[in-house]
Amino acid sequence: MNSSIIRYILGSVLKTEAVLMLLPCLVSIIYREPVGVYYLGVSMLCLGLGFLMCLKKIRNSVFYLKEGCVATSLSWIFLSFFGALPFWISGEIPSLTDALFETVSGFTTTGASILADVEALSHTALFWRSFTHWIGGMGVLVFLMAIIPLSGGSNINLMRAESPGPSVGKLVPKMKYTARILYFIYFGMTIIEILLLLAGGMPLFDALATSMGTAGTGGFGIKADSMMSYSPYLQWVVTIFMILFGVNFNAYYFMIFHNFKKAFGMEEVRYYLGIIAAAIAIVFFETLSLYGTAFETLTHASFQVASIITTTGFSTVDFNLWSQASKTVLVLLMFIGACAGSTGGGIKVSRFVILVKTLGKELTSYIHPRSIKKIKFEGKPAEHDVVRSINVYFITFMIVFSASVLAVSFEDRDLITCFTAVAATINNIGPGLELVGPTQNFGLFHPINKYVLMFDMLAGRLELFPLLILFHPTIWKDLFTQRIRRRKQ
Repeated sequence: MNSSIIRYILGSVLKTEAVLMLLPCLVSIIYREPVGVYYLGVSMLCLGLGFLMCLKKIRNSVFYLKEGCVATSLSWIFLSFFGALPFWISGEIPSLTDALFETVSGFTTTGASILADVEALSHTALFWRSFTHWIGGMGVLVFLMAIIPLSGGSNINLMRAESPGPSVGKLVPKMKYTARILYFIYFGMTIIEILLLLAGGMPLFDALATSMGTAGTGGFGIKADSMMSYSPYLQWVVTIFMILFGVNFNAYYFMIFHNFKKAFGMEEVRYYLGIIAAAIAIVFFETLSLYGTAFETLTHASFQVASIITTTGFSTVDFNLWSQASKTVLVLLMFIGACAGSTGGGIKVSRFVILVKTLGKELTSYIHPRSIKKIKFEGKPAEHDVVRSINVYFITFMIVFSASVLAVSFEDRDLITCFTAVAATINNIGPGLELVGPTQNFGLFHPINKYVLMFDMLAGRLELFPLLILFHPTIWKDLFTQRIRRRKQ
């Protein structure tokens, strides 16, 4: 176990967070809010700790997947803990557990909140909440990959540990250039959305916060009613960009280099858009009688379907009041999620497509035992390791999901609340149904259950295994053994 590179990455993450935390300090100056001093203090703390952790020379800059998983999981835990300190120290969220829940929800782009009155927060806190979505959407380690000098192709192990989807590839030969391209696309799309929202009359602060929440598919609203009070134009802009940020970013890379045939020919994107269209149609006809016009119904149906499948979590209506069929569609979309390689959460469309094709292959083998049929995805045969990893992922997901529902249910809440609370957190969505619906919050849960849900948020964002590996005794045994050897030397 290369503990020196893990320490170096954690130090780099803290230094990055220190710099990023200066932005809410700037917001506090603009709005003349004294709360900014707490963000500055925590920023200096992160900077100092980061420099201390990076001070010692790295023994070996090459590391493998297990180091990548450990570094990624600990990075997100460090990021969340220090990101929660300003909320807690300032007193805007008096409980450390609640402050941590809010911050984990922000960085993992979940959007589940414990706040009953979000509008009571300062502009500084509101900005930091939304900014955590933007940071977590693409991943802070993807950003670090563009600047950390790692040898032997080790960057790919960070990308595998942090990036969503069954497999990770390079857009260009060097991983650091892939990271730069991804952030260029991410930043550019965020700016375009901000400009379109401003064109629709949305105030600058609202446009910034909403765009960061949309880009990261996070969903923290700065108003108590989320997106309900904004105009239909603004709601449609957010709807379109939620869908766009749920698309595999490889498609945008192909578009930039004028390879439109490859961009529009991506199988996963076609299924993703097809699922959205089908879900909107069902919800539209189910809710047509609830609203004044067909356009209003289409606006709400499209917004909520886009919000749930991309795991953003914004809302324009209380869909908890919709028909059972509509709510069932939304719950199913929670699990499907967006495309791999996007900022969205969930199990991912690509995994479901390959799982269905695997089922078809197994049924064919029952009918024609001697037949040899390969599963194809995106025009290429799906490798056995990819199919196996998807099967293992799905089984692991169901085990973690079931255990979490059981743990939360001991609080004696109703089943729909417990089930959708776990579904909304492990899939990084935000709102669930009943007591955790779009007009409610997660503050009702016992602190122990809040930690269960925080674990689910981190596990869902990191695709389970990078976080679960921290609980494997071999990891800590290797670290302990390595430390003993160094002391003897």
